[in-house]
Amino acid sequence: MRALLIGAVESTAVALRALAASPDWDLAGLLTLPPELAARHSDFVDLGPAARQAGAALIRAADGNSPEAIEQVRELRPDIAFVIGWSQICRPPLVAAAGGRMVGYHPAPLPRLRGRAVLPWTILLGEPITAASLFWVDEGVDSGPIIGQRFFHVAPDETATSLYARHMAALDGLLGDVLPQIARGETPGTPQDERFATWAARRTDRDGRIDWRKPAADVARLVRAVTRPYPGAFSGDGDGRLRIFTAAATAEGRRHAAMPGQVIAVTSTGFLVACGDGEALACTDWHGPTPRLHQILENGA
Repeated sequence: MRALLIGAVESTAVALRALAASPDWDLAGLLTLPPELAARHSDFVDLGPAARQAGAALIRAADGNSPEAIEQVRELRPDIAFVIGWSQICRPPLVAAAGGRMVGYHPAPLPRLRGRAVLPWTILLGEPITAASLFWVDEGVDSGPIIGQRFFHVAPDETATSLYARHMAALDGLLGDVLPQIARGETPGTPQDERFATWAARRTDRDGRIDWRKPAADVARLVRAVTRPYPGAFSGDGDGRLRIFTAAATAEGRRHAAMPGQVIAVTSTGFLVACGDGEALACTDWHGPTPRLHQILENGA
């Protein structure tokens, strides 16, 4: 079967490798973003070289639904499209040009956590289990029949970095299972049970602003949720903005009388910041100016 792949991030790269390696598939083309729009995705990957190596036609478009992009897709005559790592809704003209059928990927145990920013929300909500999900794209958002899922547990100290890597491994294994089945027409899909549907709202960089008045465990969870490949939790603005990528709650703060957001220790490996519950956040990986002892960091709203 001839496949069109649509996407611009690491999960797209996983799918590209799987499709290129499958004897059941011919990767006809890749629809992706131009490199100058890399800022649209924290985890953007320039897939042009990989597409050329796989012998796939390369379509770069800021808007996948533009007439120009649709015409280029139509010329490839794909049987089916895989939408993996693409934030734009695929409109009916694009779906029709891509063969009339699309397979979507979502890093959540659908129907739970449909929507945006799913990996950060998985950690922020303390979800104990997640899944890589492949589904048939319908008129809704992440609501089509399930083709296949791979479930795994979420560790109590999971970070966005580790969760991202585990999802990529799960997606790779899932594609290995279902690509032959789709090629044989053996995947009609299982309808999602709407009784269990939940939705995740879009998050932006500003949602990573730290409120030091919160308990240290809550601040540490935020840091874990928005660390690399995302922009990181932060305090301050402008040249004084401090982005924190690795931190842990510690009871050491209870030995100090300090205001929330006040730096209570600076060591060779990091610094400690007092939080609202009397505990502290031990920060060991950050970007920006190292805070001074007793400095009070701003509290976000």
